[in-house]
Amino acid sequence: MNILIGTVLLWALALAMLTRLRRTAPDTVAELRARALSTMGFMVPRLVVGLIGAGFMAELLPVGRIEQVFGESAGLSGIGLASVFGALTPGGPFVAFAIGAAALKAGAGWAALMAYVTAWSVMNLNRSIAYELPLMGRRFLLLRSAISLPLPLLLGVVMLLA
Repeated sequence: MNILIGTVLLWALALAMLTRLRRTAPDTVAELRARALSTMGFMVPRLVVGLIGAGFMAELLPVGRIEQVFGESAGLSGIGLASVFGALTPGGPFVAFAIGAAALKAGAGWAALMAYVTAWSVMNLNRSIAYELPLMGRRFLLLRSAISLPLPLLLGVVMLLA
């Protein structure tokens, strides 16, 4: 139900912005439509493949083992391991969220899922080495990593206690 409310709100916001744009700058509507269709053409196939892949992955994961290692009863060890896997997961959101959804379906707990997604978001090793280190430098990377390191663990513990 929450996803439906969010979707309706986003559509309402988009339509309100389009209405305003048509009044204030009608000559830009055609360019906006072209960019929106281009983005949709880029995203929809990836979304479909990611969701289908998550469904297949969920069926292939060993449910008993996932529950044992990442389930609610795994506690801090499950949160820690999920944080490590999140930091090591390469790729974008279609990969990370598909893995997270598959693990959740296979028996992973909310705490481990929170730690995994947070670690993937703030501690992704692949992004750090490929982009952050060469563009921002070693000092920045080390400082940001030191500050960000506790986040996945902290949010996982918060979910465990919630």
